[in-house]
Amino acid sequence: MAETVNVQDVNLYLSQPHEVKGAWIGQGEILKQVLACWIVVDDDDLPLTPRLIGPPGIGKTALGMAAAQVREQDLYIYQCTADTRPEDLLITPVLAESGKIAYHASPLVSAMIKGGVCILDEGNRMNEKSWASLAPLLDYRRYVESIVAGITIAAHPDFRCAVTMNQDESTFEIPDYILSRLQPTLTLKFPNREDELAILQYHLPFCAEQMLNMTVEFLQQSHELKLDFSSRDGINLLRYAMKRISQDSDHPLAADEAWREALVKCLGEEALDLNTLSQQRARSLGGQTMPLGFGDFFFSSDDPLHPDRDDLDEFDSDD
Repeated sequence: MAETVNVQDVNLYLSQPHEVKGAWIGQGEILKQVLACWIVVDDDDLPLTPRLIGPPGIGKTALGMAAAQVREQDLYIYQCTADTRPEDLLITPVLAESGKIAYHASPLVSAMIKGGVCILDEGNRMNEKSWASLAPLLDYRRYVESIVAGITIAAHPDFRCAVTMNQDESTFEIPDYILSRLQPTLTLKFPNREDELAILQYHLPFCAEQMLNMTVEFLQQSHELKLDFSSRDGINLLRYAMKRISQDSDHPLAADEAWREALVKCLGEEALDLNTLSQQRARSLGGQTMPLGFGDFFFSSDDPLHPDRDDLDEFDSDD
């Protein structure tokens, strides 16, 4: 049964905290940065609300979850969407079986009341009207006003918040008066080879080493080419490939065949040629990136042994 609290003579049904599972692997510095935002160094100090940015699937939500786990606080997650309304963010009236109105607190408001951590997930998918309702919460006032319930709710001193934002085109532009309240901006980078392998092994301990290595090689190459294929993509790719291999025990697919099929089904035909895909993305964005040649994977651009160096023309075949 949902927990209830009374705020200014209004009974609120609270949301349940999110069950935290998993471990944060690698990139310990950015986890420290999130935790630093939530420290208060004096009675007059206030916690910050950091903005966690990066491409989809890179682990922004997992980072916030890990920080809540380190602080040993209940975690609440609110999924922002384009049609999120202020009442969705705060308190929603629901017609109860008795015919009376029951007021349900969102995960955000529940975290405020209980002194938990709230992650506003994919915050830049939310419209300005909804963000405006959070303005007093995100500055020194630390409260929200529910027009629906007719009450003002103050945040518990232990309440902490972070906002994740994807770097893609299907988002709203956040107004400056909100961005000035969402500081600092912490950018999550793609993991290195060792960390990415550890992430895949953690989520897929049953996966064959050959398949893991193929996937890590693909992901690391895509990171080098500034493509947004993430560890989440790798996990989904491997899950599908392993299912295809185990589907027919009499005639199982070969590992490389299953992996290739999974790559196409999960990420599209264009993922088979990362170089071409990288060049197409650069052109679509108006970039002036020079196409990468085969030699770019083995030599830096200024290496005298690079096969595409222009100054090698001075040497003819007789030399």
